[in-house]
This record gives sequence, structure tokens and C-alpha cells, in this order.
Amino acid sequence: MFIKKSFVAVLALTFTGLSSAFALSSNSPIRSQLSTKECSFGKQGVKCLPVASINSSVESSTSLALSASGGDAAEAKSSSLMDTLQTGSYFALWYLFNIGYNIYNKKSLNALAFPWTIALIQMATGIAYFVPLWLLGIRKAPKLSFDDLKTLFPVALCHTGVHVGAVVALGAGAVSFAHIVKASEPVVTCALNAVFLGQVLPIPVYLTLLPIIGGVAIASMKELSFTYLALASAMLSNVSSAARGVLSKKTMTGKQIGENLDAQNLYAVLTAISTVCLIPMALAMEGTGFFTAFNEVVAGGEFTKKSLSILLALSGASYYAYNEVAFLALGKVNPVTHAVGNTVKRVVIIIASVIAFKTPMSTGSIIGSSVAIFGTLLYSLAMNASKKK
Repeated sequence: MFIKKSFVAVLALTFTGLSSAFALSSNSPIRSQLSTKECSFGKQGVKCLPVASINSSVESSTSLALSASGGDAAEAKSSSLMDTLQTGSYFALWYLFNIGYNIYNKKSLNALAFPWTIALIQMATGIAYFVPLWLLGIRKAPKLSFDDLKTLFPVALCHTGVHVGAVVALGAGAVSFAHIVKASEPVVTCALNAVFLGQVLPIPVYLTLLPIIGGVAIASMKELSFTYLALASAMLSNVSSAARGVLSKKTMTGKQIGENLDAQNLYAVLTAISTVCLIPMALAMEGTGFFTAFNEVVAGGEFTKKSLSILLALSGASYYAYNEVAFLALGKVNPVTHAVGNTVKRVVIIIASVIAFKTPMSTGSIIGSSVAIFGTLLYSLAMNASKKK
């Protein structure tokens, strides 16, 4: 029953966000500008700039930030050793925090089988980071009108679906398997962009989807820890992420949204809205059973209240930290380096999770995951090549 409820809830969450934004009429001026404009986020707020084509790949929270940044910093040329070291440090921290999140998250889910509540805790942890920055003036606080919040709300709903789907998937199966399925997101992205934005990509881009689909299929058939809930939740996370990218283009293009809404503040605002959305969802899905289970785990002697609380806090802190550092890392490199970095990141996470949790992988699963991940790299490179034409 819980599996069915989780699947239906994440599905409903994703398509609620989609339906909210796709209420825009087909002849809307926002819709008509999609083929020639893309949104970028500066210190003064969201602005849309003319571009040759729209990048269809918004793979994760990280990719949303990169897309939002407009790629201005990515084009900057710097030969200084300090800049190189800084970029390398950002990438190292991005990988480190990402590995940390996947490990802390899985340990939290192993101790407490309450993925919705844990997802809520992780989202809320980010608020404890960016609100003090705003209050102390370290970072300029965004200024948003009610209309701005209405524009961002559907995007935030999809953002919520991305995280909840991933957490449910990571709790229902192996970390490695969840990331293998997540590698198939470009397939969903292409489909949604074609249906809702009318975007038709070059044939070479579509051909790169074949190894992704085939690799995920092989890995799923040979996965030793396969569960339908893990597969379905990871795919729903993919749908939510792709939908978030489509909505960002559909609802933000041609609009000036707020003040001080740079990429990092955009992510902070989406986090705050998602946290508010998750409160009633977590209560509806899991009630208050989390607190009883927490005390039972402590009574069992495996954790103390302090150690279990720290584990949950670390899962939330590392979740927000890896996204925050990713903005800095990906904003300093060109699209090709970005594609390679994302691919290597997924490989590193899979290897780290296998080592940390001693999760066995069959030969078929290893082959399938390798093919799928290589396909995502080819997809990113093909997309980048098509944008230059």
C-alpha cells in the first residue's frame, strides 16, 4: 500500500506542476519567444536573452542553476593558476558533498524508512543556510512580488518532485541503481521538449538516446537489488526534472522576475517553496510516525538521539551544499567540461556507493550502467554541437 501511495503521490506532484504552467495559451507571447530566447539571471533579476537554440538538458538541481546562469561565466577565459585551482577546488567539493549526501541519505533511510519526511528535513536544512546569509547582508535577499511567486510555484512543485522521487528511489533500492536510472533523464527531456515546446533536435542527438535506453534496460534486468518502486520513483524524478526545465523556459521566458534573483537565490527560493509544499505532503503520506520510529531506533541502541539527529542534519546539509558548490563549479567551465564533469560525477557516486554499502553489481548491471552513462555524455556533447550550428 505504501509503495502504491508513494508512486501515485510523486506522479501527482509532477503533473500538478505541469498542468499549472501549461494553462498558458498556445498563442501566448511567452510561448512564441521560446525558440529565440533563453532566461539568464543577473544581480538585478531574471532577464531573457536571444540565443540560437534552447538547451533541453536540465538534468538536476545543478543543471537548473547552470541553465539559469545563462553560461556567461562559462565563456570567460582565464589562464591564471589561481583560477584553475579555484575551479578544481569547486569540482572537488561538488563531488565530495555529492558523495557525502548519497551516503548520509542512504544511511538515514536505512535507519528510518520515512522517505517523505526525510526529504522534507533535507529541504528545510537549506533554509538554515541561506536565510542567515540574507539577514546578515552577506548575500542580497531576493525581492519577489506575489505574481513572481505564482510564476515560480509550478517550477517549485517539479523541483519538489525531483527530490522526493530521488529520495524514495534511494530508499527503495541501491544507490547505484537509482543513479543508473537517473542517467536516462535526457530521454524524458527530449520527449517533453518535443511535446510541450515543439522542439525538434538534430538526428545525431536522438541517436545518442539509444545507448541510454539500452543501457538502463540492461542494468534494470540484471540489477541484483531491483525493485519496481526504485525504478518508478527514479523515473518520476527524471520526469519532474525535465518538466522543471520545460516550465522554466515556458513561464520565465520574456519576463523580468524579481530583484537579486541570481542562480543561487533562485535555488534558495525554490527550496523555500518546496519546503512549504512538502510539509502537508509528508504528513499525508507518513503522518507523525517518524517521531515514534526515531525513538524506537534510539531505544534499539544502534544510534543515540544525538548521533541520529546529526546523521539527518548531515544528509540535509550535504544536499544543499553540493548544489551550492555546483553553481560555482559549473559557472566557471564551458559546456563540454560541464558534460564530462557531470558524467564523471555519476560514475564516482556509483563507485563510492558500491564501496560504502558493499552493494554487489552483476556483470550485466556494470555493462548496462557503463553504456547508459556513456550515452548521457554523448547526448550532452551532441546537444552542445547542435547549439553551435
